[in-house]
Amino acid sequence: MSNVCQKKAELRSRRQRSLRRTLRGTAERPRLCVFRSNNHMYCQIIDDTTGSTLCALSTLHKDVKDLIAGKKPVEQAKILGAEMAKVCASKSISKVAFDRNGFIYHGRIQAVAEGAREGGLDF
Repeated sequence: MSNVCQKKAELRSRRQRSLRRTLRGTAERPRLCVFRSNNHMYCQIIDDTTGSTLCALSTLHKDVKDLIAGKKPVEQAKILGAEMAKVCASKSISKVAFDRNGFIYHGRIQAVAEGAREGGLDF
């Protein structure tokens, strides 16, 4: 790994640890954790008190894959957020704490948050 890549990874890791000091998911308000790779997006609803994942969804999921075919990455992320809100509604989760996972809040991360808000999740 080049020195530039290592530095970027270290900075993201530092931001992630800084966020996790204050951001905790509870049973009443679980944590919506978003991860972004170069090609895909992943979302999880996590209850940190029990250390369990309540539900998860990604752009690789069969139902989501059909909806995002042929769309641009930001549009895909917004659809993923809306679908995550539907899954949360089926599990009677209405309030979440948004965890951007050390990523800067713009682009695809912001689109997931906007899609989830439009889908009915309260941050």
